[in-house]
Amino acid sequence: MRIALGVEYDGSRFHGWQTQQPGVRTVQAVLEQALSKVADETVTATCAGRTDTGVHASEQVIHFDTEARRPPHGWVMGANVHLPDDVSVLWAAEVPEAFHARFSAVARTYRYWILNRLSRAALFHRRVTWIHRPLDADRMHRAGQALVGTHDFTSYRTVHCQAKHPVRTIHHLRVERQDDLVCLEVRADGFLHHMVRNIAGVLIAIGSGEAAEDWAAEVLAHRDRTLGGVTAPPHGLYFHHVDYPAEFELPRPRRTPRDPLRFL
Repeated sequence: MRIALGVEYDGSRFHGWQTQQPGVRTVQAVLEQALSKVADETVTATCAGRTDTGVHASEQVIHFDTEARRPPHGWVMGANVHLPDDVSVLWAAEVPEAFHARFSAVARTYRYWILNRLSRAALFHRRVTWIHRPLDADRMHRAGQALVGTHDFTSYRTVHCQAKHPVRTIHHLRVERQDDLVCLEVRADGFLHHMVRNIAGVLIAIGSGEAAEDWAAEVLAHRDRTLGGVTAPPHGLYFHHVDYPAEFELPRPRRTPRDPLRFL
């Protein structure tokens, strides 16, 4: 039996998604431990997209294979009993063997949250990136439109990225402000290592007036990471949503159509 789960987590105290050496706290490790207890057998989880140290998820999707039979709510409630308070299973669904959390995905969406005010964050410490200098969200949005479409994103990935090629398709990119919060939302067919954080770094420089509005397009055209901007911190980054073909009939989270600035 193959089971898919929707999972949210606060990445502040995790060294990313992927299991590492003993003693290093990762999301994959705590999830597999919890699910193995529910299944009463060893469980190995595969995710839709690996997140780095400090990066959060409002809906990561994973799958695992098991001989155990549990109703969907059994997987949800059972896993949450054994999970720490910074990880929660949102939903569970039995899926066909053809489903793969990573390779079946047709698009992924990330959100990058910026607290833009003079005073630093207390309530949202390590859950948003704090920028004290004023940002022009409309200017950031206009600059970001140069990245929409299919491009070589070499300038927007880390030099250590292991992806076989740098070409990705961004379906939409928007920057919107709500009071002191600025949200960058990017939906694409896939992402390169640090791609969203590098986009955020470039757009923050443009929004603050440190760089011209056409700099995002210039960085893209260079195809050289060393000519790009500063990588934005991980704290404001959220793995927000994954799109799959309708045939898999995965649960859909409740979201209002015109509410792009919700945290979850």
